[in-house]
Amino acid sequence: MAEEEAEFIQKVRRAVRLLLFQRHRSPGIRGWELRKSLGKDYVKILELARRQLDELGLEIRVVYEQAEEPAKPTEEQLERARFYVVAKGPISPTEAHLSGWRVDELAMLSVALAYLYSKHGKASRGEVEQLLKEKFPEWVVGMTLDRFIKRGYLSQDEQDMLYAGWKARAEIDSRTLLQQVMGKEVGLK
Repeated sequence: MAEEEAEFIQKVRRAVRLLLFQRHRSPGIRGWELRKSLGKDYVKILELARRQLDELGLEIRVVYEQAEEPAKPTEEQLERARFYVVAKGPISPTEAHLSGWRVDELAMLSVALAYLYSKHGKASRGEVEQLLKEKFPEWVVGMTLDRFIKRGYLSQDEQDMLYAGWKARAEIDSRTLLQQVMGKEVGLK
């Protein structure tokens, strides 16, 4: 019994390490990778890891391939989903700065995402660029939007339509963002 418990604790530790370390360009880990490394009961192991991370002010977010989060995800959806550790609640300006973000970049991302959310999740790149050019230097806007796309905060399709990317869905609470921008309670679907 003690051996099984010790093995389970080791799996929880391994799960936390897998979630925190970045592989390739994208942080987080896919469900199938967790199943391969931790075994079939990886969801139970993640629940224990979630409790440990909660004590540190962190939480595990699951980002599904489709923008809408399924009410009851299937095994297949969980295996294709990306599991990602984020700070619980808003971060301070100092924490944002230490993570490599400049204030103007955060402002541009906030404006772009708020605009996308107000347009039911998508807008043309030209519209977003025009909006940002009203407040930011023109030469910075295109370059910064490309950086947001590369980092996964925005995604762009073949018709130059912009959407909230997987990383924005993982890290940013759209309701809170819109409340902060509009200064009032908003209702989102």
